[in-house]
Amino acid sequence: MLKIKSNISRLFNFLTIIILIFVLGAVFISNNANGKIKCGGPFNFFLSDIKKTSVSMGYSADLVNDFFSSAEIDPEVLKADQSQTIFRKSFFEFSNAVISPHRLQNAAINKRRYKQTFSKIKHQYGVPKEILLAFWALETDFGLFQGDYNTLNALLTLSHNCRRPELFLPQVFGALELFKQNKFHPRATKGAWAGEIGMLQMLPLDLLENGTDGDGDGEVDITSSPIDALYSMAEKLTSMGWKRDQPWLLEVRVPESMDWFQTGLSSAMPIEYWRNLNVRPRVGSFQNDADVSLVLPMGRKGPAFFTYPNYKVLLNWNNSFVYITTAAYFATLLSNEPRYRLGSPEPMLSSSEMLLLQTKLHQKGYNVGKIDGILGKKTRKAVKLKQKELNIPADGWPTKYLLKNL
Repeated sequence: MLKIKSNISRLFNFLTIIILIFVLGAVFISNNANGKIKCGGPFNFFLSDIKKTSVSMGYSADLVNDFFSSAEIDPEVLKADQSQTIFRKSFFEFSNAVISPHRLQNAAINKRRYKQTFSKIKHQYGVPKEILLAFWALETDFGLFQGDYNTLNALLTLSHNCRRPELFLPQVFGALELFKQNKFHPRATKGAWAGEIGMLQMLPLDLLENGTDGDGDGEVDITSSPIDALYSMAEKLTSMGWKRDQPWLLEVRVPESMDWFQTGLSSAMPIEYWRNLNVRPRVGSFQNDADVSLVLPMGRKGPAFFTYPNYKVLLNWNNSFVYITTAAYFATLLSNEPRYRLGSPEPMLSSSEMLLLQTKLHQKGYNVGKIDGILGKKTRKAVKLKQKELNIPADGWPTKYLLKNL
């Protein structure tokens, strides 16, 4: 169980993070220049470089050796990282699967059970209960499934793997700092395959900066104290720029004559701009005059949403468009908004079709990012550009018709 004493000041945690980032920046620079902490290759060499770097950062050799004494590659972590079926599901498929009657029922139960906690969090941070409940449900089923991977080995495995070492290596040193403060056990701390811990799945550096004692018992325990986990999540969202009393997602109706090329997260316009294009809320009225983006998770024939600045805060926390749109939509359901309009979107391309689409677009000079069969941000943008070139509705949703006409 991960525990953090509440008497560690915010200033100390902030300075710790700044120092770690500064030192790790030097580590990565030296990695590029001199080959230190190079991903891949024999794991024992990689681990030796991390130990040397840890000592150079000021940690004692005994502490470092103790921390890494049971370190090893976890093949199951690599399997989980390589599969990630979430990225191959459409918004319909994913949202229908994860927003289950069971989760809606338990959200209602926990909404009542922690009514006072949510009220205090809303007053202190401005983060609404619906957002916290949605992520609590999707991340761990309200704490029921927090993961059974050894956290240190998961972080080391993903740091050693060359796909995203810059994301996970700093978290290894974050865990080392927590261990130094007696708040992380390298052999006992367990969580998700990507190194997140607790009911709302936070990484070590997040815990150093945002871990909060919500229940006032003198410790932060995000694995078994829902109150601590909820407060810590609210602290994190606030630190990332969450705006008090502001919306995050609104379903809208869009005219068929819409210039679809204007849609997507990269284009944010004032509400009045969209109003002049005859975009209207599906129910109710517009909530404020913020600049918003019009997103179409399933193309122009599916549901349409306005995304507000708070949505982008959520997207900075988890960069999966389908996951965050689902979580944000889940939170609107908990706010008593209706289910989204299904519409009649064209079927999502299969993985093999998506691979072929990306390959053809790449051959024609479009930047689709990695050719992996996943409809990511760069692929959506490339699809929009090609649709515009072909003079067909440029909504960023790849269809069999588009694939046939490439």
